[in-house]
Amino acid sequence: MSKILVTGGAGYIGSHTVVELAEAGYTPIVVDNFSNSEERVLQGLSQILGKEVICYKVDCTNTAALQEVFSKEENIEGVIHFAAFKAVGESVAEPLKYYHNNVAGLVALLQVMEANQVTRLVFSSSCTVYGVPEKLPVTEETPTQKANSPYGNTKKIDEEILRDVAASGSSLRTIALRYFNPIGAHESALIGELPLGVPSNLVPFITQTAAGIRESLTVFGTDYDTPDGSCIRDYVHVVDLAKAHVAAIRRLEKAEAVPYEVFNIGTGQGSSVLEVIHAFEQATGQKFNFKTGPRRPGDVPAIYADVTKATQELGFKTSLSLKDSLGSSWAWQQKLMTDTSNK
Repeated sequence: MSKILVTGGAGYIGSHTVVELAEAGYTPIVVDNFSNSEERVLQGLSQILGKEVICYKVDCTNTAALQEVFSKEENIEGVIHFAAFKAVGESVAEPLKYYHNNVAGLVALLQVMEANQVTRLVFSSSCTVYGVPEKLPVTEETPTQKANSPYGNTKKIDEEILRDVAASGSSLRTIALRYFNPIGAHESALIGELPLGVPSNLVPFITQTAAGIRESLTVFGTDYDTPDGSCIRDYVHVVDLAKAHVAAIRRLEKAEAVPYEVFNIGTGQGSSVLEVIHAFEQATGQKFNFKTGPRRPGDVPAIYADVTKATQELGFKTSLSLKDSLGSSWAWQQKLMTDTSNK
């Protein structure tokens, strides 16, 4: 069973990818510093998989600590790199935090991979590299624009680093997956999005508001050039997104793997913030308070994916709907509330 190192493997997308890797026959090795996740996620993973998950508490900016993991876990055959801070608003307020973790962390990882002759990397990128696109939907050939936030800029810089490494004649083979907006939770409700503090993403704020944890949800901006005035995003179920990483690892295992490839991972459909709110109410029967407010710094008015390349070349297509995503998010929120009340 091939060992795949998963940095940030206790995080939201990382934990779901650990499940899909294990179910596809791989042995995931988790590396996480738990700065944006909780160790109880490991318990959920163990319950789903029926066995303990190997995990090292390591910060990816620490080259020496990373090297220790590679030394202990012989024959790591690939890496999936998630470990990044990802809150747009926070990145605007604390840019150095984001450049240190998101850029220096990738450089440290690449150095350790090279030292250990590990040549397969799936990189967690983002549709934020497209900035404010001139045309929708965006394809992989859509020009990347000046980023709207330091977070988006770290992903843009990381992609440039990976392209430069590929052009250098390195043996590294990388697939960068440009995610759109992950939502939802595992069907078991044992793992899901676990924001620390006030959520920065839409769906956990919706579920926390519906659960009475938050007083109300603010829709940031209703004067955008969109059908209902609110921002449009491509919301992809996190389990589908996790499966895309397995498809990427399998592609890198082939002899004809090329130095660097990029794929959009989304549904190909855009949904506005107000549409998501109404879809949540319809999927769950839960009503909640929301209000409108001014635009939020760093937000892009509308973006959604053209997924033709992922379908044709990666052999990947989403199968879960917005209703599936929102229903599983609510089931996860209810599980969190049950766990809290039982403590």
